[in-house]
Formats: sequence, C-alpha cells, structure tokens
Amino acid sequence: MGTLYLVGTPIGNLEDITLRALRVLKEVALIAAEDTRRARILARRYEIESPITSYFEGNKLAKLETVLRALDAGDVALISEAGMPGLSDPGYELVRAAIERGYPVVPVPGPSAPVTALVVSGLPSDSFLYLGFLPRRQPERRRLLAEVAQEQRTLVAFEVRHRLRRSLADVEAVLGDRPLAVCRELTKLYEEVWRGTVREARDHFDEVEPRGEFTLVIEGAPQEHVCWDEDRVRAALDELLAQGLSRPAAARRIAEASGWSRAEVYALGLGREGS
Repeated sequence: MGTLYLVGTPIGNLEDITLRALRVLKEVALIAAEDTRRARILARRYEIESPITSYFEGNKLAKLETVLRALDAGDVALISEAGMPGLSDPGYELVRAAIERGYPVVPVPGPSAPVTALVVSGLPSDSFLYLGFLPRRQPERRRLLAEVAQEQRTLVAFEVRHRLRRSLADVEAVLGDRPLAVCRELTKLYEEVWRGTVREARDHFDEVEPRGEFTLVIEGAPQEHVCWDEDRVRAALDELLAQGLSRPAAARRIAEASGWSRAEVYALGLGREGS
C-alpha cells in the first residue's frame, strides 16, 4: 500500500522548494499534477524523472480511481499548479477517498500564496479568514462580502486580473474604505505589494492595467462596527443585571459596544422578563 503525499511546490520562484519535496517527488511512483506543463518545468529543473499524470478540475472525478489504483502499487505525490495542493484547487476529493480506503496521507509543506500575502501585507496576521477565489458574478460576490462584513479577522482572497476592478468596487460598497494590500505575482519577477485603502486601490488600478495573479488582504471590521448577535446581547444583559446595574444603565452600556440601540436592548430585557 502506497502513501499519498501532498507536496507544496513554488508559487513562482522555483528556488522556493524544500529538499524534502524534491526527494519525495523523485521517489514516488506517480505525480498527479494540476498543471502538467508547470510540473514538467519543475521536473526538468530538478531532474525529477517520476511519471506525471494530469489531475485537474475537469478530470478529477474521472481520474480518481486511476490515482487510487496507483496507490495500490506505490507512493503518489499530488501537486497543484502552485503552492499547497487542495487549497482552492483539486485535491479534496482525492484526499477524502484515500483516507476512506485506508491509505496514509502525508503533507509535505511548502509555499502558500494566502499566507505569503498575509505576512507581507502589514495587516494583522494573528488571525485571518481565507475566502478563496471571490465569486465570479457580482450578486454572489456581494453576498459573500456581506456575510463577512462584521468579521474582525483579516480577510484574504484570490482574484483574477480581469475582475479585479469590479471586485474592488464591490469591496468598497459592502465593506467600506478599509486598509488593504493588493499582492501581485508573489515571488515572481514582477512581484508587487500595493498598500493603501480600497478607494486608493481603485484609483490606482483605474490608471494601471491589472496584470498577473492577485491576492487581496483586507483589514477586518473595526470593533466599533461589529454588531453583536442576540445571544451575545442577552448574555451581556444578564451579566450586568446580575451585577446590580439597573436595566436602563445596562442597556446604555451594551448599546455603546454592541451596535444595538439602547431601546432595542431594553426591549429585549423586557421580553425576557415577561417570558
């Protein structure tokens, strides 16, 4: 029984590959690659002679059994077009199937565009929410942004060059004019990290044609703009009343922090009292 290795490969600069990744790629019986052209460039650079087969979005289900059968005979390495496999690219189904059939699944860590963009952005990196590729259609894109509008963690998302301007407009309309970093062509020859606000980014890319691959890093919602859910308001109200505060005083204090009006908090307390 073989092992399925999830091998991180460079997101741009071919020197960003680990010694362990090179050893694994040379030793496996098969490399399942999202982009065989990119895989062969890497193979030629480092004299990797393992057979390469395609495994991408269009054939991932048809190829699933082929890769699983290969695991019966030996080890298989899964690689994406760039970065860690299974992150916003094919891989999840194969990993799940391998686990269910009892094959060992081993990660071989490597470069990751979301993390690379996050740490170079200059925005808070202690906690973040990865959104993957922003939806192609504006209604779905705005719906997703609305869902995370009160999220205080830093937001990280991918976008393609021909939708960048429209997506920045939606970010400003839904999230407001927040600080962000627009990271382009990370680790490649024309790497660029643009930092500013959403409005400034829109102005910049109205003048400069977007080129390459983009990762957006957007600051989370400010504390004062986060609206608490009802359960949180009820819990805070119970705690302050238990401490001896009057209902008007408790409602006023919670309203200052929660995004609710004082009348709404007060009415919520009355509703609980009468239940």
